[in-house]
Amino acid sequence: MLKVTSPYDLSLIKEIPLVGKAEVEKALQTAYSLFLDQSKWIPSHERIAILHRVATIMETQIDELTKTAAQEGGKPLVDSKIEVLRAINGVQIAAEHIGQLKGEQIPMGLTKASENRLGFTTREPIGVVSSISAFNHPLNLIVHQVITAIAAGCPVIIKPALTTPLSCLALVNILKEAGLPDGWCQAIICKNEAAEQLVTDSRVNYFSFIGSSKVGWYLKSKLSPGTRCALEHGGAAPVIVEKDADFTEMLPSLLKGGFYHAGQVCVSVQRVFVEESICENVANQLAKMASKLVVGNQMNENTEVGPLILPREVDRVEQWVDEAVDGGAKLLTGGKRISDTCYQPTVLLNPPANAKVSTLEIFGPVVCVYSYSEREKAIEIANSLDVHFQASVFTKNLDVALECVKKLNATAVMVNDHTAFRVDWMPFGGRDTSGIGMGGIQYSMHEMTREKLMVIKSNVL
Repeated sequence: MLKVTSPYDLSLIKEIPLVGKAEVEKALQTAYSLFLDQSKWIPSHERIAILHRVATIMETQIDELTKTAAQEGGKPLVDSKIEVLRAINGVQIAAEHIGQLKGEQIPMGLTKASENRLGFTTREPIGVVSSISAFNHPLNLIVHQVITAIAAGCPVIIKPALTTPLSCLALVNILKEAGLPDGWCQAIICKNEAAEQLVTDSRVNYFSFIGSSKVGWYLKSKLSPGTRCALEHGGAAPVIVEKDADFTEMLPSLLKGGFYHAGQVCVSVQRVFVEESICENVANQLAKMASKLVVGNQMNENTEVGPLILPREVDRVEQWVDEAVDGGAKLLTGGKRISDTCYQPTVLLNPPANAKVSTLEIFGPVVCVYSYSEREKAIEIANSLDVHFQASVFTKNLDVALECVKKLNATAVMVNDHTAFRVDWMPFGGRDTSGIGMGGIQYSMHEMTREKLMVIKSNVL
């Protein structure tokens, strides 16, 4: 049995059964047989109707879904409710974009050999989708990995994080209630050994993974030939702050981007490069604001920063911060564990360039501030790691903003906003070691389909 516990006090929420390799094989057989039998494919209009019903049911369960996500994931209640509302919107977006899964006419008659022909492409489901998810957005990530597959017409098997399976199971139950036929969405609660078959099996046509780069790239190496994939890993998001930045808007934005969900977001503000004349002022003001954040039980309505997902993550963050301080970083606020599960929001000034907090994804409530005199050099340092996801720049100068957008190595650059900004219809994903493929509801749907060309030859054309 799997014991699902609260990351704050480790109290038991629920016990659920774990399955093994036999159940994984059965799930693959079910999904693959559904895909092979085109008579069982769900027509577009039925998929639209099912997803509309899913959104409607979710709207009646907002409080329940919020409580479940917050309890198991550790994100404060107010932020968990926003996640649930985003998840509902994601379902609605998927329903709207089913009609956009379309092909195009391919011109013929451009050469003598192509006379008397018409060419058209269509998009059809790619096949069985296998998804492995992460803990930090226990409902919305499942929507991005499951609802998109269903919208694209693919049977999907989902393995949620073992720390946060309850939100996933809740969504699967809602899909059944909304009329999704049996077998089209199967949740597998299993350990990694059994889950590996969801990656290596030749019946899997598309693999979606959200989690650590070490695991993601390993799993990609195990994919069966022809299996497409999307990997979403982490980053160490950089921010460039020019001396003309608007402090009133910037500081609350950096605070939110750095400490939202205790920094357990793949695009959290981590490395803030600030022009030297304002650097200490920015760092001190940010530290002052961080010191006032309310840390504690995510189920309390006034909590702003909840626990880390596991006690060992508190140990790791503590070790990394201690290493940076021992190496010469100035500790402006925080730097200590509050309990086995909570860590103080921490701001470090000028950590060593080779410290773990400067080179690896922290995934905890720590923001590092660095002074720079030359913007070009700051961008060079920002780009020097092998992880590149989202970045940002704060300035009132349009030319400077456009320069940073051009030169920062990132899939998205926010201007006068924090690096963790996201809406569910925008393209979202890492590049280089941060990932491959593009997320976002309609982008994932497109990747979960494939193109088929039809050429008609007729003498009357």
